[in-house]
Amino acid sequence: MTRRVGVAERRARLMTRQLLSAPASTVEEVADALVALHATDPATVHLSAAVRLREPETVERALYLDRTLLRMLGMRRTMFVVPVALAPVVQAACADEIARKQRKLLIQHLATAELDEELGSWLAEVEEGAYRALAARGGAHAQQIADSEPRLRTEIVMAQGKPYEARGYITNRVLFLLAAQGRIVRGRPRGSWLSTQYSWATADSWLPGGIPALPPDTARAELARRWLRAFGPAPVEDLKWWTGWTAAQVKKALAELGTAEVDLDGTPGVILPDDLDPVPEPEPAAALLPALDPTPMGWVRREWYLGAHQAPLFDRTGNIGPTVWWGGRIVGGWAQRESGEIVHRVLEDVGADALAAIEGAADRLRDWLGAVRVTPKFRTPLEKELAS
Repeated sequence: MTRRVGVAERRARLMTRQLLSAPASTVEEVADALVALHATDPATVHLSAAVRLREPETVERALYLDRTLLRMLGMRRTMFVVPVALAPVVQAACADEIARKQRKLLIQHLATAELDEELGSWLAEVEEGAYRALAARGGAHAQQIADSEPRLRTEIVMAQGKPYEARGYITNRVLFLLAAQGRIVRGRPRGSWLSTQYSWATADSWLPGGIPALPPDTARAELARRWLRAFGPAPVEDLKWWTGWTAAQVKKALAELGTAEVDLDGTPGVILPDDLDPVPEPEPAAALLPALDPTPMGWVRREWYLGAHQAPLFDRTGNIGPTVWWGGRIVGGWAQRESGEIVHRVLEDVGADALAAIEGAADRLRDWLGAVRVTPKFRTPLEKELAS
């Protein structure tokens, strides 16, 4: 008989495994529990960790001093911060294929530069030149690398002939390729932790031995296992969306794991074979999660924790804004004003106990942020309204 996992149990698993009911001691524990921290908006990494920790701690220690976490391109061609031990898995399961596709695209764009060269060979030479320039400096920003490898300032045209045609140097595109290949990594940014202007270092100099190579099939199976442990059970569609893999790649990874089928209230789902035991429901807890937090962005089918709140909490391209959680579901949104005040709005009746817990969570977040002001990279209707 197929095991049934209802909404209540899915929410209990979410609260427990996404650290919304019992906080962690270190940022490494947070990243490991969530598989990866969404890093398209640099603020998300720090806020996602902060709201799940027992005591205040900075992500910067783990990223730049201990180097136990690594910022890298990964699932869905999106930036994540991952535990260093998981970096080879993400590299082989996602980034290597992204690098191949993006290199092919850059070669197509290089045709607009009118170089009298075989473009693939020329690009390979520029990649090596940029890598050597970075290795010689030990660490550098994009402009400094281009000073040593002038071919990085070759100009190309994107969307040629279109109304939105644009011209630009290949500097960042080449560095993007080297990073997607796992040869270079992003280091400490200029300015505060809200900055996106990162320095670069060779992977070998940043991490002992760099990022080891893994067979892609092995890596995809391991990444699927990690995701199912943190986000399962779930429909196969959710895993396909989260990883950005093809249907065939997902099917092969799940076959390797020997997953079991479950009934998610009428929707077929999969679960790890050793994860079939019921999960007890924890005490309700409140949490204020940042925009693009890994929890709400962990599934593509979100009705079981999102309810009817999509319109005010998402932008037009599917990016979620800051959310208020209670009992394993989204019940509202929040924003920070220029004064530093954390304001929130619940979108359904949650009761007095929930409101008090949400107020407490807002106060803790305000105290943690202190003088820092955070505006999400992607603004959503409710966040903009509350912040004004």
